[in-house]
Amino acid sequence: QVQLVESGGGLVQAGGSLSLSCAASGPPFSAYAMAWFRRAPGKGRELVAAITSGGSTYYKDSVKGRFTISRDNAKNTGFLRMNSLKPEDTAVYYCAARDSGTYSSAPGWYDYWGQGTQVTVSS
Repeated sequence: QVQLVESGGGLVQAGGSLSLSCAASGPPFSAYAMAWFRRAPGKGRELVAAITSGGSTYYKDSVKGRFTISRDNAKNTGFLRMNSLKPEDTAVYYCAARDSGTYSSAPGWYDYWGQGTQVTVSS
């Protein structure tokens, strides 16, 4: 059983940066696909970025060039670096994982979820 714990959210002004972390406990993390989703007020959960066990990455178009997903398998931790933040990035951010070599944009595909961390970007 994998447990995921996010940290690093907070309040930042537009144009600022935040770094989110997702610490995994349980089986070795290296074989897992990891993703960051977000849920803005009144909206569904959407995939922001994903990284496969092999290190391939995916980004939602609106965050390309601003967000960077990475992982440190030795530390069983995933990261999301967010630069040039915009008010529309305001949401609860969740990390998710599944023991797979690929990734999916469907929330239901992932087996494990963190509790979420709030990111608020003020204008």
